[in-house]
Amino acid sequence: MQTISVQSIIDGLHLEILAGGNGLKREVSNPSLSKPGLELAGLFDFYEHDRIQILGSKEGAFFHWLNTTDQEIRVRMLFDKQPPAFVFSKNVIVPEIFLRLGNEYQIPVLKSQYRTSSLFSELFAFLQAKLAERTTLHGVLLDINGVGVVITGASGVGKSEVALELIRRGYMLVADDLVEIYQREKGVLIGEAPPLLKKYLEIRGIGIVNVVYLFGVRAYRENKRISMIVHLEKWDDLNDYNRLGLEEVKKTIFDTEIVHVTIPITEARNTATLVEAAANDFKSKQLGYHSAKDFNQALDDQIKRNKQRSSE
Repeated sequence: MQTISVQSIIDGLHLEILAGGNGLKREVSNPSLSKPGLELAGLFDFYEHDRIQILGSKEGAFFHWLNTTDQEIRVRMLFDKQPPAFVFSKNVIVPEIFLRLGNEYQIPVLKSQYRTSSLFSELFAFLQAKLAERTTLHGVLLDINGVGVVITGASGVGKSEVALELIRRGYMLVADDLVEIYQREKGVLIGEAPPLLKKYLEIRGIGIVNVVYLFGVRAYRENKRISMIVHLEKWDDLNDYNRLGLEEVKKTIFDTEIVHVTIPITEARNTATLVEAAANDFKSKQLGYHSAKDFNQALDDQIKRNKQRSSE
């Protein structure tokens, strides 16, 4: 089970620590969030205390309708269940009792600069990404004209050299050597580099290079939705490679299918151009134009015309 510390959440969303600073090492394992409105009203039967508690304008207004005794009892009951943290949205004045009990229970009380709806969506997206199940793939992930392409192949086949040429053409590196992948939702895979490898590309004979320093900030992005995998392999005359492209091969990661293309390479073939063409062909299919099907239809029409002429 993936976990993330409250401190990491604070750093990721630039939250302000108001109280409970001794509890920043608390671990969060549930990406879902809770707004404790019912709990403030006195109903704790459904209190989801394993979630971060979000308090917005509605919760803040309702709190002030309570008398002092109910405020003390119900807020203490919120803290008794040991939730990971309390986060107040931008326009909410944080009641003193939350600050006092935050320090007493060592549970962080935090303040965001987002309004409630934006805070909810931003924090949920952040937690979902950090807590999602992950797998890794050896290869290079690039953003080629908006298409997330993972280039795979045997060691020494030239993946990083191809990536370097594509970056020189204006495309963006996401990850080299090892791509971390998580499923944001069914059908959507996101790839990124491990923290230590971000922005770096390994070129044999040259070494490790920082693409941002070499090509500028436009040469790199933090993560990218993966649309296809391009596998590079040395040309083998015994293999029957796809010549028309009518059939799509797919690879399943988690429960999402990704288009998988194998490109045979030789010294005479410009591999970077081939990968670029594969990405652009994928994009054209997404926009509704399928070159292979268009050619096949034209071929069928020509055959029918020839049959008609021969029968006349």
